[in-house]
Amino acid sequence: MAGRAKRLRIHGRVQGVFYRAWTVETARGLGLAGWVRNRADGTVELVARGEAEAIERLIALCREGPPAARVERIVVEAAPDEPAPEPFEKRPTA
Repeated sequence: MAGRAKRLRIHGRVQGVFYRAWTVETARGLGLAGWVRNRADGTVELVARGEAEAIERLIALCREGPPAARVERIVVEAAPDEPAPEPFEKRPTA
């Protein structure tokens, strides 16, 4: 999938609250490619590739997340120019 790519690191109460599965469902609904995974430090990391408007919408939605999550902050940066899996997928903890 062509387009822009962003890497997000989500901080807060984001593990064990359905955040990754919610992200997969949300990103697929927006037509994005990429992946999401838990990090050993308690954060969630994701890479999303697609249309700029869809990525911005995902970022806005990630600030809330699923009902049980409490997002404290999100660090957003450009992602490396590499292929992103389609459909959007959940990966193992890193």
